[in-house]
Amino acid sequence: MAVEILLPKIGFSMQEGQIAEWLAKDGDQVTEGQPLFSLEADKSTNEVEAPATGTLKITAATGETYEVGTVLGYIE
Repeated sequence: MAVEILLPKIGFSMQEGQIAEWLAKDGDQVTEGQPLFSLEADKSTNEVEAPATGTLKITAATGETYEVGTVLGYIE
């Protein structure tokens, strides 16, 4: 079963964030805890880790802004 990759809420007032860079490519094998993408929000940049181990399927584009909780991709 696929695990959703959600845009996390990093700060108390965070409502949205921008994907600065995917650190793994679509179709890559990723391991739980591995840095997956860089997230820019509230004047800071954070690395977000993979929530599971498996094959990465990216559905969100770099440079786009998304609301907290948006599905950015899946790990199958």
